Amino acid sequence: MTISHHPPEDLLADFAAGKLDQAEQLVVGVHVAGCPRCRRFVHAIEQLAGASLEAAPPVAMASGAFDAVMARIENGPKAPKIAPRISEPASLDPELADLPELVRRCTIGKRRRVAPGLSMRPILLSGGGNSRAFLLRAEPGTRMLDHTHSGTELTCVLRGSFSHTGRRYGPGDFDYGDDEVDHRPIVGDEGPCLCLVAITGDLRIHGLLGRLISPFVRL
Repeated sequence: MTISHHPPEDLLADFAAGKLDQAEQLVVGVHVAGCPRCRRFVHAIEQLAGASLEAAPPVAMASGAFDAVMARIENGPKAPKIAPRISEPASLDPELADLPELVRRCTIGKRRRVAPGLSMRPILLSGGGNSRAFLLRAEPGTRMLDHTHSGTELTCVLRGSFSHTGRRYGPGDFDYGDDEVDHRPIVGDEGPCLCLVAITGDLRIHGLLGRLISPFVRL
């Protein structure tokens, strides 16, 4: 697998520092897990951060600080016992069986149709954040309407391919979009394209048709 498109370096640095929300962390993490180049970059950032911590002068703790923290833990509210949720093995779902491990660990909702040739499955995450994650499947040859975004869109291709702005994105490739990116992705003819996506905000579809159908297109 040849990976040609990567996350911006500032996004990788935020990933290494744990600054992304859960949906964004998932999408960048799947790309990094399959991309030696980005793994090396993230490892270098982590090493620099570790060296900075080691070089920082030690700061003395207040007298009794440790005992105070332990007392708060002991006297704090007890978490309720919740029976573990056993989900259906991903191997029983043909679409999920060969996906990256980080994705197969997630709880994935049922498929719903978004538009002709386009469907999605939400990824149910427990953490907070402004972005939401989902698997987006597009049938071969699908041409999306010309659009931009009111927020950001992080995409990692899992299967198949799509093209936009003169570039082709295949398995492992990462695409970053925001409100400054105006594009119309076209899915390759070799087979369905399956992408892992984290998005904030909504699609902004251009033209009269876009204004008419935008209320019905929800990702």
